Amino acid sequence: MTQPAPDSTRLRTCWSHGDPAFGAWSVCADPLVAELVAASQTDVVCVDAQHGYADVATLPPVLESMRTVGRIPLVRVRWNDPGQIMRALDAGASGVVVPMVNNAAEAAAAAQACRFPPTGIRSWGPLWSARPIAAPEQADAEVMCVVMIETADAVANLEEIIATPGVDALYIGPNDLALSCGLGRQTYRTSTAVDELLTSVVETAKAAGMPIGLHCSDVEMAREWASRGADWLTILTDVDVLAAGLRSATDAARRA
Repeated sequence: MTQPAPDSTRLRTCWSHGDPAFGAWSVCADPLVAELVAASQTDVVCVDAQHGYADVATLPPVLESMRTVGRIPLVRVRWNDPGQIMRALDAGASGVVVPMVNNAAEAAAAAQACRFPPTGIRSWGPLWSARPIAAPEQADAEVMCVVMIETADAVANLEEIIATPGVDALYIGPNDLALSCGLGRQTYRTSTAVDELLTSVVETAKAAGMPIGLHCSDVEMAREWASRGADWLTILTDVDVLAAGLRSATDAARRA
């Protein structure tokens, strides 16, 4: 059977063609929901093990469900911890999104945890059974290390983070970034300062040739920031789609 292309490869293909990638975010740790999200036509899926429900026990079956429909997703780990990064990759993730990276040293630690010696420090120990085990060199080439820009320190050290070997892409967490920069729960729609902050990060990354993603609250936001240069836009979260569908069906029944 032909093996599915990892989402890390899907992202790189979009970017090589100059196209933005539109993605889904999965916070449920339910294999059925995971399979439905994975079967979507989005370019990339990220399983959220930071604020979502996936943990050491539930992440492997979630990833296995996604592989059955041809998806090898990324995983946002709980923290910039080598053990958590390696565990997600061992479970079958094609890359990791690492939160709260503040400087080049932290970015380097994340990148090294993603790759085997001599490039990195990753320990050999894959867990999955439905996918051939790649040689270390192939695994290193396929894996994607995405670091999140969501603190004032990360913005101050942005150019150094971008220049860190092994960092493949950046991903902006706009809510935490606004909070860290003293802008509260303002968004780019309500605050010029937030708009300028996000624009500065995107433009700095683009000038350096570094792919940059942005977590979006809705499709309209994703479309706007795609037009403004962002390379990866998350357009839906599984629980939000489920909640919206339930509300829509209930409202339709009551109107009838």
